Amino acid sequence: MAETSDNKILEMCRNEDSLNFGFDLLVKKYQQRIYWQVRKMVIDHADADDLVQEIFIKIWKNLDSFREDAKLFTWIYRITTNEVLSFLNRKKRRYFLSFSSYEDKLIEKLQDDHFFTGDDILKKFQEALLKLPPKQRLVFNMKYFEELKYDEISEILGTSVGALKASYHHAVKKIENFITDN
Repeated sequence: MAETSDNKILEMCRNEDSLNFGFDLLVKKYQQRIYWQVRKMVIDHADADDLVQEIFIKIWKNLDSFREDAKLFTWIYRITTNEVLSFLNRKKRRYFLSFSSYEDKLIEKLQDDHFFTGDDILKKFQEALLKLPPKQRLVFNMKYFEELKYDEISEILGTSVGALKASYHHAVKKIENFITDN
């Protein structure tokens, strides 16, 4: 079966008779991408699962206010980004941790994660990513893993393309330095 277009999904979601089916299609289309975007930021599978559910609840509650100023994908990723950053801040505050202490907790989770099957180099790469500030890590993940264009990231994060390029460049340098130093 061919993938349903965002326009068709929105059309279904705006029709009371097909609302549930349309939203189900939206979830099926974006759930895996959202999960992995979240998982790369929060590391823990259970946290990622919970957060993805919260994100889709927020999408459900706000779908009627989506004005189509941006693509549906962009709007969903903006919600995802905001929810992930809020989640990381809540976690940090809940445990009264400095950001670097929270990074260490995430690295510990990464090392204990039975879902992670990478070799030592990949583990070092993931640790280096966790050492980045959350917004810089988000930019890196979107550019490197998601292969989004700077224009798309700019629309999602509401940041200028120049700032995103600088952020990505700094992230790459920090990752290189971490890997060569360790």
